Amino acid sequence: MDRYDCAKELMMTPSPTEQDDLPLSGITVVSLEHAIAAPFASRQLADLGARVIKIERPGTGDFARAYDHRVDGLASHFVWTNRAKESLTLDLKQAAAREVLARLLQKTDVLIQNLAPGAAARLGLSYAALSVDHPGIIVCDISGYGEGGPYSAKKAYDLMIQSESGFLSVTGSPDAEAKAGVSIADIATGMYAYSTILAAIIQRQKTGKGRRIEISMLEAMVEWMGFPLYYAYKQQSAPLRAGAAHATIFPYGAFRTGDGYRVMLGLQNEREWGTFCAQVLQRPEMKDDPRFASNALRSEHRTELQQVINEIFGRCTCVEIVDRLEAADIANARVNTLDDVWQHAQLQARARWAMIDSPVGRLPSLLPPGADADNPARLGPVPALGEHTEAILGELGFAAHIACFRQQGLI
Repeated sequence: MDRYDCAKELMMTPSPTEQDDLPLSGITVVSLEHAIAAPFASRQLADLGARVIKIERPGTGDFARAYDHRVDGLASHFVWTNRAKESLTLDLKQAAAREVLARLLQKTDVLIQNLAPGAAARLGLSYAALSVDHPGIIVCDISGYGEGGPYSAKKAYDLMIQSESGFLSVTGSPDAEAKAGVSIADIATGMYAYSTILAAIIQRQKTGKGRRIEISMLEAMVEWMGFPLYYAYKQQSAPLRAGAAHATIFPYGAFRTGDGYRVMLGLQNEREWGTFCAQVLQRPEMKDDPRFASNALRSEHRTELQQVINEIFGRCTCVEIVDRLEAADIANARVNTLDDVWQHAQLQARARWAMIDSPVGRLPSLLPPGADADNPARLGPVPALGEHTEAILGELGFAAHIACFRQQGLI
């Protein structure tokens, strides 16, 4: 069996009847989306049962489809953020395509878009324009910096927002900044879009009215920067860039064992410090060493303390150190590789992997956090480009025009 075939075939994917009972069944979402932020938001709505129709460019589609080919020929970002959606190709530069979209929006509950600043409004897709005839529609506009202000038209990719938000200034080693290993600004933005859309759906049940939602990548990321911002309040020093260690608590980081593995551990209080000295380091006298008598002093003298820990851990195996930490009830973790995560014993024991369909066959997918046997998620296929175009056009009454649309390059 392939080592990545760690998912069960049936898992928690609901039956067609059960899908009618999912929280967002009956909600239709149309998304003019690309890259990560908007697709991540709409995928989570799809997980909860919403029908998500993804509008893509004919021929090329969402450019995230071509980011890489790591998943049996599919792009890793695209597989992650686009399951359970329908792909409709439309060239919105053509008037007939805009007519198709207008008809589709008549039965739409939520419109999401992360086009270039101002592009959606020029297409007549602003909340102000759409709500005239469709007062219940919810329009979520996602951009880098938000409408208005000197940055409103500025291009914004994930790393640009990591930079502008100050995230890079507190991430990395003392000698060099480092970006996050995942698209953290996109993820933050997608999460706020998702949660705010859910709130708008609930609000509409009370008022009957939709609303405009504006999500800025910069604001989403700065919200997540709350701790370092307050730590540096009134021009105080920022948290140190400490690599894989905590910036203000020590010891709290990764330490290498004698057999080459790394163990992450963290202490939260003086009681744990005393236990760590006695049971893990087996040096109880260190508890009262004046250099290490408080967290502030341990952070100040972290170089000396790290040397002591490295010497002791270097004489032990990873298993020995983890056993000592567990016996002392000290928080710890192995520093896993991605291969380790695919095979993680806890995820497998809790049956958190499922299988989804895709244009290249079955693929493993993590179940959404919160989903379980009693509250299943809809784990639909990753769509091929334009896979649902003909079906959706037929549903909208354009079946007789499909051949002509193809000839014109409209779909």
